[in-house]
Amino acid sequence: MSLYYDLHIHSCLSPCGDEDMTPNNIVNMSYLKGLDIIAVTDHNSAGNVRAVCDAAKGKVKVVPGVEVTTAEEVHTLCYFPSIEAAEDMSRLLKENMNGIKNNTDIFGRQLLMNSEDEIVGEEENLLVSAVNLDIYDVQRETELRGGLFVPAHIDRTSYSVTANLGFLPPDLKVDALEITEKGLEVYRVKYGEYAVLTSSDAHFLENISEKSACIDNAVKKNQKIYDFLCKF
Repeated sequence: MSLYYDLHIHSCLSPCGDEDMTPNNIVNMSYLKGLDIIAVTDHNSAGNVRAVCDAAKGKVKVVPGVEVTTAEEVHTLCYFPSIEAAEDMSRLLKENMNGIKNNTDIFGRQLLMNSEDEIVGEEENLLVSAVNLDIYDVQRETELRGGLFVPAHIDRTSYSVTANLGFLPPDLKVDALEITEKGLEVYRVKYGEYAVLTSSDAHFLENISEKSACIDNAVKKNQKIYDFLCKF
């Protein structure tokens, strides 16, 4: 089975996400671009995952996800087998937030929506700040919920495991690495033993990936990821 994917998309819940990134807009843009499977991975919250999953029925498959900012300020992508598992992780993250409130004048609103693109609330905690869980804690909590743990955009010079820690810890259990297209070939050689995912990190509708990255190609070294994604 070949599935074209974008597994790193932010909704309007992320303060850096455009307010046009509503559940239906994300789903419809992904459908128009020919994608088969997507993941909504807002910062430190799965608050809009259920709405996107409901809006996507019959159009695209949706993997419930969260982009967690660890205590080291490393961005990590956590994918879950169910909405409930993602929401359970989201509750844990909320319990471990540092109490910084969102300033809408600086960061923008953090909108919670339903599947009809209606605003049902706003998250008050600043979601882009680090939680009080280190990278090993986040990996372990993801695994406990049956999820996949993927360090995000490891080739970037900020908020990545390689930038903030200086290296990829050999004892850190990861299911894949996310590498941007710009750094794909160099880092694929450097970390050739790992499965590689390439997604958009879209914060605007036009940035959602075109039909280019295919799961067959991305996960050929990791049957676990292939089986996980193909069940949706």
